[in-house]
Amino acid sequence: MSFLREIQESAINSKIDLATLLRKCKVLAARLGNPEFKNWVENELNGYKDKNEVPSYRKFNVYSKGHFFGPFQSGIKFADIPMACIPEEFREKLSHCWLLESVAALEALVSDSKGGTLQEQWSPDLVAHVGQDIYQDFNCAQAWKVIPKTAIIAAIDAVRNKILNFVLEIETENPDAGEAAIKANPVPQEKVQHIFNTYVTGSVQNLATGSSNFSQEAVNNPEHNKLFEELLAAVKNTPAENSLIQKVSVSIEDMQKNQNNPSFKDRYCSFMAILSDHMQVLGPVVAPYLPALLTLLK
Repeated sequence: MSFLREIQESAINSKIDLATLLRKCKVLAARLGNPEFKNWVENELNGYKDKNEVPSYRKFNVYSKGHFFGPFQSGIKFADIPMACIPEEFREKLSHCWLLESVAALEALVSDSKGGTLQEQWSPDLVAHVGQDIYQDFNCAQAWKVIPKTAIIAAIDAVRNKILNFVLEIETENPDAGEAAIKANPVPQEKVQHIFNTYVTGSVQNLATGSSNFSQEAVNNPEHNKLFEELLAAVKNTPAENSLIQKVSVSIEDMQKNQNNPSFKDRYCSFMAILSDHMQVLGPVVAPYLPALLTLLK
């Protein structure tokens, strides 16, 4: 198995922890000689030092709750805190969460959490500063951000999906890139950077246009048709929602119809974009068919 295929298998297999997967990517980054990919891997492994450097999938909206005490031993527990009651200079900080932690720490948070949410405590100084201005005649004794566990899971999945998409595209450019010597530039740097910007820092785009290494054989034979039919049957037998199964099925049929056209790569990228958003459900089902699909890109 090639090193690129090994990374792909690790990305799809949820039993392999993300830190291990990223260490493999660190090796790949050295062989590709791309500093941006290397820095991204380092930040995901070790955590981000500055919230301004945190990528969008690690930032999300949150709300806050608190305990309040009033006269005559009255109180309100687990009360929602309206941001309209908070001075404007604090609203951005209190209405968002930035996940600065390493992927290992994030995975530990998810596995150790018993409920559906986690908490990030307000600083005591901030509670003292604004605590009397939230509910009339009540003073805030404790406040915290409510962080949905699903948001952290989504951030973890986003890293896996980005790695998978990046490595798949690198493989289409050079299947042996993972075995190259360090900084051997097995894929031109401008191409690596474009793939990185598209699949890691940006949105999925069509890379077929203008690709100097792109080629497509006009092949349409029973063996390939059997591949698509088996893939289609496997997807239809998953426990996924009907709407998702239908969407993926249409994408597979579209690939089959265009297997002998230069536009096949576009269809393949669209299929992988759908897969990346539903990796936990579809990844184990689709994984056995990916090597055969990749051969149709050459």
